[in-house]
Amino acid sequence: MSPSPSDLRGGAPRFAVVGNPENRRVESFAAAVAGAGLPAPRVLPWAEVLTGGARFAAGETVRIDSPGEDPRVERLLRGVDDPARVEGTARWYANFTAAVRSVAGAARSAGCVLLDGPDDLAVLFDKRLCHGVLTGAGVPVPPSPTSGPGAAPVTGWEDVRAAMSDTGMRRVFVKLAHASSASGVLAVESGGRGRWRATTSVERAPDGSLFNSLRVRRYDGECDIAAVVDALAPDGLHIERWLPKASQHGRAADLRVVVVAGEATHALVRTGRSHMTNLHLGGARGDLAAARAAAEAAGVSWARVMEVCERAAACFPSTLCVGVDLLPATGWRRFAVGEVNAFGDLLPRLTGLAGGRAEGRDTYAAQVDAVLRGAVPGERAAARPAAGGAGERQEEVCRAAA
Repeated sequence: MSPSPSDLRGGAPRFAVVGNPENRRVESFAAAVAGAGLPAPRVLPWAEVLTGGARFAAGETVRIDSPGEDPRVERLLRGVDDPARVEGTARWYANFTAAVRSVAGAARSAGCVLLDGPDDLAVLFDKRLCHGVLTGAGVPVPPSPTSGPGAAPVTGWEDVRAAMSDTGMRRVFVKLAHASSASGVLAVESGGRGRWRATTSVERAPDGSLFNSLRVRRYDGECDIAAVVDALAPDGLHIERWLPKASQHGRAADLRVVVVAGEATHALVRTGRSHMTNLHLGGARGDLAAARAAAEAAGVSWARVMEVCERAAACFPSTLCVGVDLLPATGWRRFAVGEVNAFGDLLPRLTGLAGGRAEGRDTYAAQVDAVLRGAVPGERAAARPAAGGAGERQEEVCRAAA
């Protein structure tokens, strides 16, 4: 039975957050908790959880937050001394998912409410598995030859070339299976006659090691592209068709939509000069009203667009909040889900959609409000959609562009 709002306001249970102290994510969530008149959350540092485990008080409401932006935690998870290094994501995934399962076990033993399901997180942090789950639920996604657990692994550049040839895809995104924030992503184009180009934020050092850069660059030689892909392949790769994006003011555009307790509560347009719109790579916030108007002018109901994101989130019923990356095709006529992010709620100063339950609240306040309403993940598990049905209803409007 979920705690009632009156129980929570009386101080039992309290929030506990597995996160990095003084990190902006943890601080933002703590501010939302304080704003709701609740006791400050107890923070369990990731560094301590990874070295000694987690312990919870009976009845705590447990939030698992991102382990990022802490060099010591990066060393524990990835085994690298320089956080800018790209390699080590397979090791990160194994250590992170093991730690999450340990946290979940400790939380359940203490009778806690868990806001992030370990099985959900294991899928969300494997792009191949996530793509397969979304496909099975009828959610529109870019076509992919590496979707699902049964797909053949990508062992290097020759496998990427073969996959593109076999599927007729001349433009693809090659992604690290377990990375985030565009780490290790290459937008690869085949120009025919042996011409290749890759756009990426990956910088290759003279010794062959790879680093994430804040500058997007291009590799025009196949040998250079192959060297990068071959170095990334041991950590696991995912391939997706590169869908031409809609534009806003001459810049490529996509959306980050936050879904809390099954409802699309926040939306942000991101625009970029390159194919990557991530804000840390020079992307900028776009005009949401203009995006909505463009979609509706193209005959697409905005409610249907948000419903696509809600259906994607419904694939992860044991997790309170996810961030959905939504890809609008050229002309804003079709939409596909690019990724679903477990920790996609860091959107400073963004308040909820007008007329929605989170209007006037940031993403963290919306999550606290959901808990106070008793909308914890366990209650939503029974509402998980079947593989067909709803997907067929939206195929005309929101299928992925070919």
